[in-house]
Amino acid sequence: MQSFLKLILIVVLVFEVRGLDFGYHKYKNLTQILQNYSEYYSKLSPKLYSIGISREKRNLWVLKLTAASANKTAIPNVKLIGNIHGNEAVGRELLLHLIEYLGESYGKDPIVTWLMKNTNIHILPSMNPDGFEKASEGICIGEHGRCNVKNMDLNRNFPDYYIENRYPIQPESQAVQKWMNEIPFILSASLHGGALVVNYPFDTVKEFTSLPVNPPSLSADDDVFIYLAKVYANRHPKMHMGLPCPDVGRNFTGGITNGAAWYPFRGGMQDFNYFKHGCMELTLEISCCKYPQAKELPQLWEDNKYALLDFIKQAHRGVRGVVFNNEDKKPISGASLKIIGREMYFNTSKNGEFWRILLPGKYQLQVNATGYHSETINFVVHADKNSKPKTTILNLPMYKLTSQKPTTTAKPATTISRFLTSTHFPSHPVENDKKPNYLENIRNQHLHEKPVYLESTSHKSISSTIPSTTFPIIIFLIFFCI
Repeated sequence: MQSFLKLILIVVLVFEVRGLDFGYHKYKNLTQILQNYSEYYSKLSPKLYSIGISREKRNLWVLKLTAASANKTAIPNVKLIGNIHGNEAVGRELLLHLIEYLGESYGKDPIVTWLMKNTNIHILPSMNPDGFEKASEGICIGEHGRCNVKNMDLNRNFPDYYIENRYPIQPESQAVQKWMNEIPFILSASLHGGALVVNYPFDTVKEFTSLPVNPPSLSADDDVFIYLAKVYANRHPKMHMGLPCPDVGRNFTGGITNGAAWYPFRGGMQDFNYFKHGCMELTLEISCCKYPQAKELPQLWEDNKYALLDFIKQAHRGVRGVVFNNEDKKPISGASLKIIGREMYFNTSKNGEFWRILLPGKYQLQVNATGYHSETINFVVHADKNSKPKTTILNLPMYKLTSQKPTTTAKPATTISRFLTSTHFPSHPVENDKKPNYLENIRNQHLHEKPVYLESTSHKSISSTIPSTTFPIIIFLIFFCI
């Protein structure tokens, strides 16, 4: 009898073995899905953790996925955030499907496998779970559910570059700030809805103007931001066309825009990522309708999945390495680094690691650490030769002030103010070795490049309990019980 009951239970599970349905998942359901993923995709060392609690006591769940070896150093951390505005719901669901896609494709698709073996991916499907619970499906415009329960727009609740943000800090945005203090993210995206465009920093401006056309507010890494934005927009089947959404009413050339050139505002999350932590964050506006009917989700997933994967790959573009003590070889945490000609500083992690996304070219890296001689190192970032971005690896020994520093052939660094002084900064490497039309070639490259990712499995039923990878195991158990 006991064996028969086990058989019945297993047969029920077999019928429940289906992929994630294309529907909207409330908080309890989302929590269960993430817990299931954290159990079933064990090859990706899943870690489900909460970065904090919302106003209404809902966890801000993050699922970390990686297949990187534990003894590997300088593995880049990438984060993807959905639903900062509660009524912009598409990103929340697409990130769940991305988790499933990565889990199902690992070990089968060569690019996904390479990506997971060399990247730490942290996915926060919903930064504003309280707002989502109040928003309504099918509402394409409006503000209901956009803010948290204190009616605070979380994308106006971060420290601003130019002025003090006087809005009271909210637990959701505070949790993200704490998260960023703990993990050295290099690349990030926040998924929004209501337009079809990639928005890049800065959103903030030194002064607001009454001009009929908003001037851009450019960062020192404007070339990199434009490149990253084009990578996403050009891999999207519609976004690169720059066509207006019905409720936006304007074109975006190439499907990208500087934030302030669209509309300036203060306290945005992507600006904070960049000026505080050196993390390159983009705002991805991925659907004209903020909260479309669930039947639209399959096409929205197809439109964005390859763009998301190509975007994550960019964490491997540029330079990375470790700064360490020349005598005992121990890593130096908190060392200050800067690419000469770019004003934005960044720091080494607690393990002495550093990362910087850069386009092909020749650069100089300046390194400073308390108690050590300053170092300036020349290096080159090479152009891509295949579908994987090129990374330059630098292992940098530092010499204590009390020790004799060896002579170096590196050119002396130019003294540059640590603080930004205008809204337009130098944005080119010391000397480019890339083709003059490097950025412009991206569009043609993606148009003619055959996707190397595996196609998603089509799921017809509505279930989100057990990913399909468990099917062979359950079939085996049935025969075993019999």
